[in-house]
Amino acid sequence: MTGNEELGGSFPLGPWRVRRAGYGAMQLSGDGVFGPPRNRDEALRVLRAAIAAGVDHIDTAQFYGAGSVNGLIRAALYPYPDGLAIVSKVAGGSLRQGIEENLATLGADRLAAVNLRMPDPSEPPGRRFDAQLAALIQAREEKLIDGIGLSNISRSHLLRAVTQTEIVCVQNLFNLASRRSADVLAECEARDIAFVPFCPLGLPGEERRRLLADPVLAAVAARLGATPVQVALAWLLDLAPNILLIPGTRTRAHLAENLGAAGVRLDDAARAQLVRSSLRLIARAGVVPQGTTIRDTGERRARLTGAEPITRCIACDELPTTMAT
Repeated sequence: MTGNEELGGSFPLGPWRVRRAGYGAMQLSGDGVFGPPRNRDEALRVLRAAIAAGVDHIDTAQFYGAGSVNGLIRAALYPYPDGLAIVSKVAGGSLRQGIEENLATLGADRLAAVNLRMPDPSEPPGRRFDAQLAALIQAREEKLIDGIGLSNISRSHLLRAVTQTEIVCVQNLFNLASRRSADVLAECEARDIAFVPFCPLGLPGEERRRLLADPVLAAVAARLGATPVQVALAWLLDLAPNILLIPGTRTRAHLAENLGAAGVRLDDAARAQLVRSSLRLIARAGVVPQGTTIRDTGERRARLTGAEPITRCIACDELPTTMAT
C-alpha cells in the first residue's frame, strides 16, 4: 500500500492513526468461538494477506478460541510490523488478568487499546462501571495499553466514561439492519472518538441473510460494479468519518472482498436508496433507530427517532460465519 487513502483513509485511535478498513480476528477460531481454527494454514495466510494489503488495525480477544486466535496472530505476524495496532477487549471482574493474558498469548508488550465490554448496555452505569474504568486507567498508566475503549454500551456509559478518562474507541452493533446505536455513533463523531461497528453485515442468521438478500442492496451493488457485501460495508464508511471497520473472515477471498469495500464510492442516489432499504429492514425487525444525527441522504445531518439502544448482542461474539462480522 502506498497510503492510508487506499483503505478508506485513516482516523485516530488514541495516539495511533489507523486505516479505516481493518480486520476482526474472531472468525479464525473454531465454531462457536471455541478452540482452534478449522484450517490453521489458511488462517495464517489470511492474517498475512491482511497485513500485505495494508491493514494496520486488528481486533481480537483472549476468549476467541480460548487464546488460540491470539496465538495465530503471533504465529503469523510476530515480530509485529511497525504501526500495527492490535486491539482487544476484556469483561467481568478480572480485567487486569485479562489484559495480561492477551499480552502473553500475543507476545506483545503493549496493546494499542483495550475495550471494556458491557454485558447489558441497558443497565445504567454506576460504581462498578467506574471501578472497571479505573482498572483500565491503571493499566494505561503502567503502559500495558495505549488507549481505553468501550463495547456494547449506551450513550449514558459513554458520557459517564468521558468525564473520567479519554475514550479512544467504541465498539457497538451497527449496520444497515440495526441502527439502535445511532445516538452513540453521533456522540462519538462529535467527540472525535472512533466508532467500530461489530456485525457490520447484520447479526448471524436471519438478519444477515435478509440484509444481504435485499433487492435494493443488490441493485445498488450491480450499478456500482460491487458486491452486496462491499456496498453494505461502504455504506458504513460513507456514513461518518470516524467509523472504522473490522470485518472478519476465514478466507483470503472474502478478505479481498471486504477490503474492496473501501474503494466503493456511493453517490447521492445510492445513499438515498440504501437509507430507504435500511429503514425497511429495521421496520421488518420491529425496531426504529434511536433519535440522533446521522447522514441519511446527501445531507450531513438528518434526525431519526425511535427505540431504546440494543440490550445485548451475544450472537456476534459466539456465532462466527465465513462472511464479514
